[in-house]
Amino acid sequence: MTEPNLMKLSEWIESQFPRLVDDVLAGIAKDIDFYREEEVVSRTDLQQSVEQNMRAMVAALREPAHRQDHSMAELTGRRRARQGAPLPELLRAYRMGFAALWELLTEWSRHTPDRAVIDTVLSAATRMWQLSDEYAIALTEAYRSTTAEMLVEREQRRSALVEALFAGEPGPGAPPWEVPKLLGLPSDTDRIVVTAETVGPADPSLPGIEQRLAERGIPSAWQLTSTAQMGVVSLRPEQFSQVIELVRQSASARTGVSPVFRAWGETPRALRLACAALHRLPEGRAGVHVLGAGPLTGLVARDPDEGRRIARQVLGPVLDLPGEERAVLLGTLQAWLDHDGSAERAAERLYVHANTVRYRLRRLQDLTGRSLTQPRAIADLVVALEAVRSDRAG
Repeated sequence: MTEPNLMKLSEWIESQFPRLVDDVLAGIAKDIDFYREEEVVSRTDLQQSVEQNMRAMVAALREPAHRQDHSMAELTGRRRARQGAPLPELLRAYRMGFAALWELLTEWSRHTPDRAVIDTVLSAATRMWQLSDEYAIALTEAYRSTTAEMLVEREQRRSALVEALFAGEPGPGAPPWEVPKLLGLPSDTDRIVVTAETVGPADPSLPGIEQRLAERGIPSAWQLTSTAQMGVVSLRPEQFSQVIELVRQSASARTGVSPVFRAWGETPRALRLACAALHRLPEGRAGVHVLGAGPLTGLVARDPDEGRRIARQVLGPVLDLPGEERAVLLGTLQAWLDHDGSAERAAERLYVHANTVRYRLRRLQDLTGRSLTQPRAIADLVVALEAVRSDRAG
């Protein structure tokens, strides 16, 4: 390529630059719906981008021996990724710019058709298509890198919002309902909290759970820490069993599920209850424990150690019995409570005679020193029994 002819070509392209930019803009507006609608990228923004990128292309043609600067292509890729422009349309617009530049090269060669000029145009065209590949690669890599950064930023922001929900601290000036709204969680459904141990440092034990729930129309939001994977799930009453089944299918470590709650302000309490449910399971064994909705369940779960102390204080002599005898007395007490203190109905459930139920209850009263005719004594036994059930759940 001769230097004089290359300079002449560059000067001629510079003289035609306004027309070149107009042609590219017109082609983009005609053929690419995304840019024509101007909902994301304004006409002014697009024009500035076309001018800057076309100048970079022309400069690269003028000085082929210099190290090429792809910064404008990278800048465009990053900017359009942030704006949400589709990558195929972005690359198509770039190709249209190179095609318009090629049209100028051929036009110049027709105006000055001697051999030296033709050689200059052919060499410039070869360089131009090389640049097309280089710019497309630079733009694509910048676009994808920025998209990955945005994904990380989104997940970090989402995790921070979930943490605020669990902490009950939406942030300065933010009303309590703002965080769920930002997370895309509906305001008119029931909720549960799910927490699971990680199988390794920051290694989720419920992989893909958010997507699996979303595929069934069940929105949720999750946070992953080094030791736990925690999520809040919005669901309708008929979806509860479906959610639990999905959690059971996914769980590869101990997993606890809170009782259903309604008000967003109860989320921190639900998290504590889900953690309590998790710790009802034996260490080192994968499984899911769903905590009951009764108020005593929550009370005992809030302080497992206190629950064990109450159980030992009230039911100690019963708990010291051999396993089968202990189970019979505790089961009879539970049946009697479940049937409103009716020995006859408890007997039907246990498939024994009502006198057998009465005998077992008298023995339990003798061992504990608490009468089943005294309300306070019954309250002690109810709390202690719930503590035993919670401690042995799972």
